[in-house]
Amino acid sequence: MPIVIPKAIPAFRVLEHENIFVMSKKRAESQDIRPLEIAIVNLMPTKIETETQLMRLLSNTPLQVNVTLVRTESYKSSHTSSDHLEKFYKTFDDILDKKIDGMIITGAPVETLEYDEVLYWEELKKIMDYAHNKVTSSIFICWGAQAALYHYYGINKMTLPQKLFGVFKNSAKSEFEPLLKGLNDRFSIPHSRYTAIDEEAVRACSKLKVIAEGDDCGLSIVKSKDCRKFFFFGHSEYDRDTLKKEYLRDIDKGLDTAPPENYFIDGDTERINMSWNSTGNLLFYNWLNYYVYQVTPYKLEDQ
Repeated sequence: MPIVIPKAIPAFRVLEHENIFVMSKKRAESQDIRPLEIAIVNLMPTKIETETQLMRLLSNTPLQVNVTLVRTESYKSSHTSSDHLEKFYKTFDDILDKKIDGMIITGAPVETLEYDEVLYWEELKKIMDYAHNKVTSSIFICWGAQAALYHYYGINKMTLPQKLFGVFKNSAKSEFEPLLKGLNDRFSIPHSRYTAIDEEAVRACSKLKVIAEGDDCGLSIVKSKDCRKFFFFGHSEYDRDTLKKEYLRDIDKGLDTAPPENYFIDGDTERINMSWNSTGNLLFYNWLNYYVYQVTPYKLEDQ
């Protein structure tokens, strides 16, 4: 089934070119099927790139998905044109009365700040409360996952001695976990961050369950035991060249960043081993199917 997005949004042309089944709203309105309502709260400065990555993964299922893009009102991105934001994004106030099946809250390049130093922290707390009270299931990514664990459970983050940067092997820590259905025993997930969550506090929390972790990257995926919250500390949504762009950007800034681990083939920056593509597709496919579609009410007003 298709993903339903505005025909004028840049992602529509990109995904259509990749033979991904996208559908305009006009065509979707003639379909006799109840689509899933998914909100993406995009905190990344590279909004167009991030929204395209997530839409690509959400489209890879037999389900019809209506995507609503959400931006913060308390902080307006300077990296994305106001025209794009006005045309394709809603604010949190705009969706307060909208019924949502699933929500994705992205990461943001603010991980070295204390949470209350983030300009949109108060607004994000309201969004996370909304997700807790109104949304069937939510995914929180990277800093978004750290922020959610802090907000919901009081678990803090710690600064790493150096940037965790690269693609790392993980293994399942929960037998027969539906989110990991179809994945190999060991699977790759990209990470790019300067902080890590307090793992001991996560393991000690009776409301949380570790799903996947790696020897070199630590925790990668954690979920709440009621299956309504999933915390992705890595970036399985990344494109082939996303880590390369980050690396070159760091070098241009004069930062002492080592090349991403397990990424460039034989150290050649023109040759990339994209070893996480199937992992990303399966994670989002399984989340939509098992934790949203299978459990969300058919009548959204019953939620």
